[in-house]
Amino acid sequence: MLPQEGSSNPPSPLTDLHSRFRAPLHAFFLRRLNDPAAAEDLTQDAFVKLLAAAERDKVDDPGALLFTIAGGLLNDRYRMSRRRRDALLANVDTGPVSPVTLEFVETGDPERLVLARERIAAVTRALDELGERTRTIYVLFRLENMKQRDIAALFGVSKSTVEKEIVKAGLHLNKRLRALTR
Repeated sequence: MLPQEGSSNPPSPLTDLHSRFRAPLHAFFLRRLNDPAAAEDLTQDAFVKLLAAAERDKVDDPGALLFTIAGGLLNDRYRMSRRRRDALLANVDTGPVSPVTLEFVETGDPERLVLARERIAAVTRALDELGERTRTIYVLFRLENMKQRDIAALFGVSKSTVEKEIVKAGLHLNKRLRALTR
């Protein structure tokens, strides 16, 4: 039971957990969903599931369990939204467009999946060949969409240096990937 406001009871472990993890957990959901109401609902659901788990068994690391639960809740939400989308699309009559559209739809062809995985592995290996600073700058710019001036400020270098590092990494990746396709 949670203490009532104004009572002299010390905070319970649950109150402590809630005060420590509520904001980071809410931010975790908000970053992934970009929907404050859904993030709030999932935050509450995660705490309810944590409480239920704690009633069943001893929980050694409640913070880790809380974020594991959060990941599961996100997976459930994505699966449910995919099922809804598929159900809605299944009821749509595409008419004469369907045969043309099917030509451009990517299939889950096993050979293409293997080739894609090999290409991802090659990119990862090529990135690993770069120096740490070059790799980090490239990843921040290309994958995290960070602005060059912000990267420059983070590393304490000029924007020109950041641009050169990005070009250097891009040329290296291009060279390695071209060698892969030959």
